[in-house]
Amino acid sequence: MSIQRLFIANRGEIAVRIVRAAKSLGIHTIQAHSEADADMLAVRMADEAVCIGPPQAAKSYLDIDAVVKAARDAGADAVHPGYGFLAESPAFARSVTEAGMIFVGPSADTIQSMGDKVSARQVAEAAGVPVVPGSDGRVDDMDVAARLAATIGFPVMIKASAGGGGRGIRIAETAEDLLKLTPQARQEAQAAFGDGGIYIEKVIRQPRHIEVQILGDGTRAVHCFERECSLQRRRQKVWEEAPAFDLPEATRQAMCKRAVDLAEAVGYRGAGTVEYLYDQQADAYYFIEMNTRIQVEHPVTEMITGLDLVALMIRVASGEPLPLAQDDIHLTGYAIEVRLNAEDPHKKFMPFPGKVGALDLPESDGVRVDHFLYEGYQIPPFYDSLIGKLIVHGDTREQAIDKMQSALDGIKIDGLKTTIPLHKALARSDDVRAGRIHTQWLEPWLDAGNLNDQTGGAS
Repeated sequence: MSIQRLFIANRGEIAVRIVRAAKSLGIHTIQAHSEADADMLAVRMADEAVCIGPPQAAKSYLDIDAVVKAARDAGADAVHPGYGFLAESPAFARSVTEAGMIFVGPSADTIQSMGDKVSARQVAEAAGVPVVPGSDGRVDDMDVAARLAATIGFPVMIKASAGGGGRGIRIAETAEDLLKLTPQARQEAQAAFGDGGIYIEKVIRQPRHIEVQILGDGTRAVHCFERECSLQRRRQKVWEEAPAFDLPEATRQAMCKRAVDLAEAVGYRGAGTVEYLYDQQADAYYFIEMNTRIQVEHPVTEMITGLDLVALMIRVASGEPLPLAQDDIHLTGYAIEVRLNAEDPHKKFMPFPGKVGALDLPESDGVRVDHFLYEGYQIPPFYDSLIGKLIVHGDTREQAIDKMQSALDGIKIDGLKTTIPLHKALARSDDVRAGRIHTQWLEPWLDAGNLNDQTGGAS
């Protein structure tokens, strides 16, 4: 293992996850933290900790110079970015390597080519991966955009070339919408990502969101099967499953093979995800993007494969070839993850960063909780509201949902409002249990008052 001292450039539950994986490999851990995060769980668990700046993320976790300097001064030989913050910044990956350290993830060039959705689309097409009908590149001229939209047919989606998380996206139902909404998408993308580039895609009505987990060593890649991520609010995932339900086996194999083809085409190193829209009626899938990092929802894949994805990405980053072949990876049972956010779902999901009171997060066979909480911990108000993830595993999807219900009933987090009521209602929903869901299902279900319906009524 060439990595002896690992600097963790992130916070929250993913920092805890990385500390544990690194320690399982005998690696010395150095946890970065802002002034607001001095008391977080990962700081207590790591072998040492370094303050990288004030509470504001822009002056700490997003400050490339500060993070790289702190890692170098601490004697780190590698940096793990986690997810979010600088995880998909080619400038950060490049700065880490130029400072003589290992970036635990793909190369800066790979991050750059796959981080821009237009270039990623072009790479995917070249690798033989189906893509949603749309523009061949960025669209800067409104006349060109109008002609393209008329050719592929309305509605169309105006999408930011850079970034993610649902920002810089608008849906145009008509030519008038296209003219009105394109400047809005550009402005939002520029503000969020520093890049106002956009492209145009055909809207797939009521698609499912299915993604394939891949691992690569820069030469060879394997897949770890797929995840269903169709339950989304404001284009943010709230409930993830593995494997995808009611997916024809031939389609599953094709999705996974194409994901591996794409990973090998770009010389991918580390853990990554190839994301698709799936048109269930047509049994057709389309590439939408590649996430060049570990995902929030990686534990469901770990539950069905028995792999430690974070440890594997550290080993690959250290120079080891992939220690497993495709035939070594087997799918067993069914797993579900729900995101526990410090938000009040009964008040439009208003953030609720409070002080943790009595805490009970019971784990058992087939029940796992990834979190960064302890009794008396004051959750800072400066960051994402994710406080943990509940993951369950069962022999069947129905059994996994039942286990999820039981596990949710057993969780106690005093002092906070959380999204647990949402997940309890979803687990009771006839539509969720029957798989009658898609990426546009959840918000109308919420608007219809189903969160307060004790039967979890179908839409």
